[in-house]
Order: sequence, then C-alpha cells, then structure tokens
Amino acid sequence: MPAYKLTCFGQSGNAFKPALYLALSGTEWEPVFINFFKGEQKSDEYLAKNDQAQVPILEHGDVTIAQSAVILDYLAKQIGQFDGKDEAERREIWKWVMWDNYSFTSMFAPYRFFANFVPEEKRDPGAMAFMDMRMKNALKTFESHMQGREWVALDRPTLADISIAGYCYYGEEVPFDFADYPAVAAWKDRLAALPGFVPPYELMPTKG
Repeated sequence: MPAYKLTCFGQSGNAFKPALYLALSGTEWEPVFINFFKGEQKSDEYLAKNDQAQVPILEHGDVTIAQSAVILDYLAKQIGQFDGKDEAERREIWKWVMWDNYSFTSMFAPYRFFANFVPEEKRDPGAMAFMDMRMKNALKTFESHMQGREWVALDRPTLADISIAGYCYYGEEVPFDFADYPAVAAWKDRLAALPGFVPPYELMPTKG
C-alpha cells in the first residue's frame, strides 16, 4: 500500500501541484477522488480532516496536511527532491512559491473556473475583467523573469516550478494563449519533458 494518499480531483490545479511532485519524484502514491462539484469537501467526514473545506489534503501515516504549498514543503523534506540545498536557495524557491500563491494561482484558478465551469450569463463582467488584468500583469512578470532562464528559481527544477505549473496544463480551458508569452511557453515545454511528468487529467481521477 502506498505511503502517501492525496485527496484530489482532475480539475484541481492546486491538487495537481503535489500530485505532480509525487509523479516527478517517482514516489508511489494513492489518489483519493473527491467530488468537489457535489460539495463533498463540505461533508463532516472531510471537515474532520480539513476544516478549511478545500482540496487537496495529503495523508502520510498519522500526518494529515492541507494547502498545496505546505504539502509541497512537507514532501520535499520527506522525499528530498526539488528543494534547495541551503537556506539561500530555499529563500529563492519560496519567494516564487509565494508569488505563485498570491499573484498567479490566486487569479489563474478562479479565472479558469469562471471561464469554463460557470455559465456565461452568471459571470460577473467586472470580476472577469479584473482577473484578466491581474493575469496579464502576472504573466508579464513571469515572462520577463524567464528571459534567458530554464527554471524559475534555480538552475534546476524546484518546488517553485511545480507550484507555478498547477494550472498551466489544462489545454483549451486556459483562458489566455501561452503563445503570447514565449519564454513561459518554453518553460512549460521543458517541465512537461521531465521524466515522470503526467498532465492533470491523466494523473488525477475525475470520478470515483
């Protein structure tokens, strides 16, 4: 039986982050499907594990962890891959993990959700315009940073790359064109070429 269980579902880019870590590190793990769209994350059983009612959660023996960034940190310490070799490297990695959480995924996730899973007549045009603006600003920052670089934080793939990758591999569901950001697109291709990479809808279950 695998040591790690990850509660996830295919549409969740935040769940894809730890799932991708486990895949890239070659770690055996068990996906546990949750029907987010039917509200299973609000059940008493789930809330007993994560009172924030969010996905994913990682279970490892007696340890249960919520929030993708915290899970990535835990996995890196347990498995020993994609982390920094010293405190200076870790600070650089976590600068970009936090940028992802605050500036990238924080806009990307709801933008994609509303663009794909909410009927057009129920979308708030002002909110969509705001998310579009914030995404363009974030992508401009990311594109500039990736000029002449292969990986986000260091000279090798790290937790920063895995975190930022969360919502980048959903194909036509992505509400902008990565071709407009060639350095980011090239980074995406490099990450997808790593041994063990599997896109989200193939890596995580979409039904129980």
